[in-house]
Amino acid sequence: MKTISIILLVISAFLNFKHGWDAFRPSTPEQAEMMSILGVNEAIMPYFGIFSVLIGLMLLHPKTFFISNVLRAIIIVLIMTLSLKAGNYKMALIEIPFLAMPLLLILLKYPFKFN
Repeated sequence: MKTISIILLVISAFLNFKHGWDAFRPSTPEQAEMMSILGVNEAIMPYFGIFSVLIGLMLLHPKTFFISNVLRAIIIVLIMTLSLKAGNYKMALIEIPFLAMPLLLILLKYPFKFN
């Protein structure tokens, strides 16, 4: 179980850092279309990037592990809600495995417990 938890933690932190970094880069036409469908303004993206990187850093620390996973789950539910509101059911369904990841990490607990 500890191995699964470590793998999920590494993947989760990597995805947060990648999404955070991508938020600072110019968006592609596909990304711009997706953001307009969701109702997200281009000016807000750097703030989402900072928030995503902070959550990634919080994941790596045992005292903020739980709250960072809760914040990740809230953001994913928000994306799913905005997708469903826009009528994009495919995008909402794609987010389900990404929602399962922080919930599973909460269940498995922080893998690097130091006494």
